[in-house]
Amino acid sequence: MPVKRLVPINAGGTLVKDTVADRLRAEIANGKLRPGARIVEGFWARKLGVAQGSIREAINLLAQEGLVTKASGRSARVVSLSEQDVLQIYEMRGVLEGLAARLLALRTHEVPQLEQALETMRRAAKEGNAAALIESDLKFHLELCRLSENPYLLDHARKVLLPLFAFVRIRVISSDQKTAAWGQDLEAHQRIVDLIREGQGDVAQMYVQHMMARFALRAYDTWEKKPPTGRAHRQSAPAEKRKKKG
Repeated sequence: MPVKRLVPINAGGTLVKDTVADRLRAEIANGKLRPGARIVEGFWARKLGVAQGSIREAINLLAQEGLVTKASGRSARVVSLSEQDVLQIYEMRGVLEGLAARLLALRTHEVPQLEQALETMRRAAKEGNAAALIESDLKFHLELCRLSENPYLLDHARKVLLPLFAFVRIRVISSDQKTAAWGQDLEAHQRIVDLIREGQGDVAQMYVQHMMARFALRAYDTWEKKPPTGRAHRQSAPAEKRKKKG
């Protein structure tokens, strides 16, 4: 079966790899390339009318953003995370970002970068712009880790945050998730900023860990607008059964 070609790439003053990356990014965002889908270089080279090397370079750009994963000798795949993956990532985030909050609070009480990212999140939520909200949310957490001035912490945080937020973006956009779900999350982010301002490093660390544990229980289902089916639901089931028996 012949490959149906899209409009050929005409990069103009833009590098071909960047234009190809934009095309592939759009295919991922609109759900045509779903989580776990293979990105076969030869197929997309024919479809977009470009050299296979340009596809490879574009895939490398997407890999840096966390949108795709690459294994030696295998085709790249769109990032895909299971519910268990997400739970474990949030556990790691609690450790890393909790430490970052403590280090930052002990060093300075002025965090304009975090305040600016949070303000952008609020504006995006008010406008109903889920993509912009996710982008500014990622910026908030990366800035928190960067401001800790621990380069090892930041390096590990990037490895955890980039694929997670890429996956979140895919799931939220493909399920047409509304920004109203972030209301409580915005106040949690504000609390982190407030604790750092107050210099309460130990409290900030514990709060971030608690926040990540709470998010982990509902995040996966929230992104897909599903009723709770994860750990939080399973934990509450015995209590509900006991109530009915009583």
